[in-house]
Amino acid sequence: MIEAPEALILSEQLNQTIKGKRISFVSAGYTPHKFVWYYGDPAGYSEKLLHKTVGEAHAYGGLVEVEIEDVRLLFGDGMNICYYAPGKKLPEKHQLLIAFEDESCIMGSARMYGGIWCFPADSFECNFSPYRDGARSKPQVLSDAFNKTYFLSLINSEEKQKKTAKAFLATEQTIPGLGNGVLQDILFKARIHPKTRISTLSDKQKDTLFHCVKDTLQDIYLAGGRNSETDLFGKKGGYIPILSKDTVGKPCPVCGEDIRKENFLGGSIYYCFECQQYFNRKALYLHKPNRKYVLLYNATFPVSDEFQKTWLFL
Repeated sequence: MIEAPEALILSEQLNQTIKGKRISFVSAGYTPHKFVWYYGDPAGYSEKLLHKTVGEAHAYGGLVEVEIEDVRLLFGDGMNICYYAPGKKLPEKHQLLIAFEDESCIMGSARMYGGIWCFPADSFECNFSPYRDGARSKPQVLSDAFNKTYFLSLINSEEKQKKTAKAFLATEQTIPGLGNGVLQDILFKARIHPKTRISTLSDKQKDTLFHCVKDTLQDIYLAGGRNSETDLFGKKGGYIPILSKDTVGKPCPVCGEDIRKENFLGGSIYYCFECQQYFNRKALYLHKPNRKYVLLYNATFPVSDEFQKTWLFL
C-alpha cells in the first residue's frame, strides 16, 4: 500500500506525464471489486470527466488527488496507478481507465482494496471525507513545514502519552501517509521498540525519532519508493526495508540477533530483540533495612529469564 513517499512520487510523475492532456474516454467500475469504493455511481464518471483537461496532481499523506478542471479525482492508498504509452497493450482487468487524445492512458486497479473518488471540486461528502480532510490539513511529512517544532508538539501532547510508538506514528492520522509499511524501519533506526509507551521516551529519544522519521521517508522517496510498490510506469522502488515479512528470522544487520515478528494493534510489528529494547511498565519495589528502595522493571525484552529472577539492591 502506498504511503507518503510513494504518493509524492506518483503525484510528481502524473504532473510530468499527463498534466495538460485532454480526456477522450473514461471507464469506471469495468472489473467488479467488492472492496473498491467510488463516489456515487462509477457509471457517471465518464460524464464528469470526458473532454476535460488534466491539471495539477497533489500528494496528501498516502493519497493522490488530481485536479481536472471543476472536478477532483482522488486515489486511495490501496490503488495501483499506471501509465500506458500509445499502442501499449492494456491489462484486461481494471477499476478505472482514462484515455487521452494522444492515445495514452492511465489505469487504476486495486490490490486488496482501494478507493477512486470522482467528485465536484467544492463538494466531497461521504464517509471518507474526514480522512481526506485530515490528510490535506496537516503538514506533509516530507515538507519543510513538518519540522522538529511541529513533531514535538505532536509527541508531547497529553493525549499521546499513553500510546505506544506504533500507535503514535501510524494511527489516527497523526502523521498522514505514515503507516505500518514504513514505521518498522523508522523505529529500528531510532532503536525504539514498537510497544514502547510515548511517556517513557526521553527528550533525546524524541529528537532521534524525529530525525529517523524524516530521514527514512526521504531515503524511500529518493530510492523511488519501497521495493514492494511500483511507480506510475510499473517500476518497483529501490528501497529494501530492513524489517519486513521478508526479513523475519534473518540476522539483524547491526547485532546479528534474529529479526522477530508479532501481531500488535491489528497488524504485524517487526523488531530486533537486542537493538530495540522494550520494558513494560509493571514495576517491583524492593526494600531492605538501611538500603535505598530499588525499582526493578519487569523486563519483557531483551532481558533473560535469569535476570528477571535476580534480586538487585543498591
